[in-house]
Amino acid sequence: MTTAPRTSPTHLARSSATGLLVGALVLGPALAASAHVRVSADDPAAGGYGVLTFRVPNESDTAGTVSLAVDLPTDTPLTSVSVEPVPGWTAEVVRGELPDPVAVEGGEITEAPLSVTWTADEGVQIGPGEFQRFTVSAGPLPEEGTDVVLPATQTYSDGEVVAWDEPAVEGEDEPQAPAPVVTTTAAAGGDAAHAGHGAAAETDATPDTSAAASGAQGADTTARWLAGGGLALGLLALVVAVSARTSRGRVAR
Repeated sequence: MTTAPRTSPTHLARSSATGLLVGALVLGPALAASAHVRVSADDPAAGGYGVLTFRVPNESDTAGTVSLAVDLPTDTPLTSVSVEPVPGWTAEVVRGELPDPVAVEGGEITEAPLSVTWTADEGVQIGPGEFQRFTVSAGPLPEEGTDVVLPATQTYSDGEVVAWDEPAVEGEDEPQAPAPVVTTTAAAGGDAAHAGHGAAAETDATPDTSAAASGAQGADTTARWLAGGGLALGLLALVVAVSARTSRGRVAR
């Protein structure tokens, strides 16, 4: 009898350590990249009012996050900003004068919301290994393809302050502390949507009944073939069973 080679505890420990090291090297960069303060938008259409959600992870092993401040753009101001309540946190939208007036349809804007700050109530924080979402509704958003940069400042309970304000450069690696960014998309109900008047629109809006009928007919034919095949297989199985039973009867005699 061949005895399987025994694995020593030392070998197992070395293998486990090697596996952990490889895992750390593979997952380390991904985990670090995902730990940034980031923002997402449910509908960043130009001219619309999007819901912007900031995801704030706690990167400290010993302290909790107690404040998040977000700077709003002044070159493409968001004239309307409202916050979603977060239990245990107080939000403040600060309005003020813009560095320079911004021309808009029908006039110009000289003041707008400049920042939003969330501050934790006494005894509340984003603890180690935790994250929190902070949401605002803001708009109108600028024209399609605009990068709305929203620098954020994260403050910890031990006094550490982390500024997420480094701009990303196309073609280069992500910076160490990138600023949250939302890129606007095409306006809802734009020219493409309104181009549907006339013959072209009528053609697009009219269902292709011939194709639908053909598809239905094909599906019906397929169903009939499947039903017929199933019936044939059932009959064949019945014949085989009867033949087998007859043969066993003859052998028994």
